[in-house]
Amino acid sequence: MPRLFTTVIAGLLALPTGAFALSPLTSANEALPQDALIIDIRAPEDFAAGHIPGAVNAPYGKFRGPAENPGRVPDAASLEETLESIGAETDKSVIVVHEGKNATDFGAAARVYWTLKSVGFSDLSVLNGGYTAWAETGAAPETGAVTPEVSDIDLTFSDDWMMTTQGVEDVVAGTSEAVLLDARPLDFFEGRQKHDAAEKAGTLSGALNFVHSAWFPGDSPVIEPSETKLTEIRDIAAAEGDKPLVSFCNTGHWAATNWFVASELAGIDNVKLYPESMVGWTLLDKAVTNGG
Repeated sequence: MPRLFTTVIAGLLALPTGAFALSPLTSANEALPQDALIIDIRAPEDFAAGHIPGAVNAPYGKFRGPAENPGRVPDAASLEETLESIGAETDKSVIVVHEGKNATDFGAAARVYWTLKSVGFSDLSVLNGGYTAWAETGAAPETGAVTPEVSDIDLTFSDDWMMTTQGVEDVVAGTSEAVLLDARPLDFFEGRQKHDAAEKAGTLSGALNFVHSAWFPGDSPVIEPSETKLTEIRDIAAAEGDKPLVSFCNTGHWAATNWFVASELAGIDNVKLYPESMVGWTLLDKAVTNGG
């Protein structure tokens, strides 16, 4: 059943504790739940210059791999340290706040959302349009650094929403089945362009192209999937029965947007993200093809 829905609440006053579970997307015009942990993933200097009152800062890079393979999932110990430092607890509601510059920027929030879901957080949301949209409401920000009360959590990374390189290799070899969905613009898919960290251009054999920016109207940074596009992605999944839908790109950033929409908004079961994507794949000298 589709999960694309919004909660309409007037005003910017905080809601009482435990009022309702979060929707995958929170409008900048909605009141933010009083008990939610607001994780701002912007750079520390941007956070200090202005942030949503009560927010804590955990820059996006803390949820990513090294420069040579940015899509690699950080180890559980590193994630625990990051999340404990901001007082995160798996039973808390969490709202992820990115900058809100453009469609590409949304991928950061989607990737953090996916990471948090994969380590046991269940009540999650992305602030649609990010900090930029919130600031445009005229709400007053806080400034300066924040020192949260630390937490103590024990994380285990679930593979329910992840496809490993070995899993992708099995799909490409034909020993297992999945729908491979390339979230990158056409020049990447057809092999005319590559990420700087990738060893070669191209895509995965048998992949379909579904560009991540298709969920955004025009140049808007606010994600608003049309019913036409939601139907299209549901039809792709339905045509393949129970096969997993595997979203990938260069580094699992753009692909996180496709994963978010397919899994969290379109309500499709068995959607997975290949976090290392084409950079990780080509670093291992795996075969590529030109799409199209």
